[in-house]
Amino acid sequence: MGEQRRDGRGTRESRDGTPGAAEPHPLPEEARAWEALVATARRTVTDGLVVGTSGNVSVRVGDTVLVTPSGVPYDRLTPDDITGVDLTGRQVLGTLVPTSELPMHLAVYRHTDARAVVHTHAVHATAVSTLVTELPSVHYMSGALGGPVRVAPYATYGTEELAENTLRALADRSGCLLQNHGTLAYGTTLDQAFDRTAQLEWMCRLWLTASSIPGRNPTLLTEAQVAEAGERLRGYGQRT
Repeated sequence: MGEQRRDGRGTRESRDGTPGAAEPHPLPEEARAWEALVATARRTVTDGLVVGTSGNVSVRVGDTVLVTPSGVPYDRLTPDDITGVDLTGRQVLGTLVPTSELPMHLAVYRHTDARAVVHTHAVHATAVSTLVTELPSVHYMSGALGGPVRVAPYATYGTEELAENTLRALADRSGCLLQNHGTLAYGTTLDQAFDRTAQLEWMCRLWLTASSIPGRNPTLLTEAQVAEAGERLRGYGQRT
């Protein structure tokens, strides 16, 4: 699947929309963003958030969305494998077929302020997605994602239905669980999207661990407590 290729690299429109002015090579900022995207995708494997070629990563540069290609192991990706589409899904960079989850990524970019999206099949988060409709608020880091984390109802991968379910779960949130599937988180940078994904997996693991003690139920935070933590987290870290 990952070896499938599209024709069209030589038919890309110019930046001003003039047809026929081919731009077969990425702009410098796209090349840099691709390098960072590949590093992030490899990190999802190293940190155990995905296995093999499951999951996908994207980053927006202007009106171009760079995405991991379908079925290609991340350790094999090179600068020549850059894969990009516009916001309608039309391929404008590269020849490898984009991820099958492209509709979900594009929906997030069209309806939020996302500049980067990370989707994984993290094991603890996926397990939680099969048990509840919302991740119980066992930790204040829920506030970093905008509040209690919702679970998007199941739909077949790569479909518009899944994209729509995901958007509803993301309302006023920057991360969600996908029922019987995995996670999705977005941010203003690849690092932020990845960190939110990792925090979501950690919270799911925490809840599963705490709720597994016989005869005990985890203490949960109220929505007000999570919201207060979220406000404080906005000012967390160094000012630049």
